[in-house]
Amino acid sequence: MTRKVADCRKMPSESGCSLTISGEEEEVVRAASEHAVSVHGHADTPELKDGIRESLEDEKVPA
Repeated sequence: MTRKVADCRKMPSESGCSLTISGEEEEVVRAASEHAVSVHGHADTPELKDGIRESLEDEKVPA
């Protein structure tokens, strides 16, 4: 299974957050949504999780 990555640097942010989270898709969505709520003040909604899921990228494995 391909690991997924959520990277705050790729999201619009006034704070300049540099956090990157990688792992199994559901782990990343859960951790990234908790981070978005606790650090960035977003509401914990299904739309937030859907947006995070859509923004995930496959983790690039070094050759």
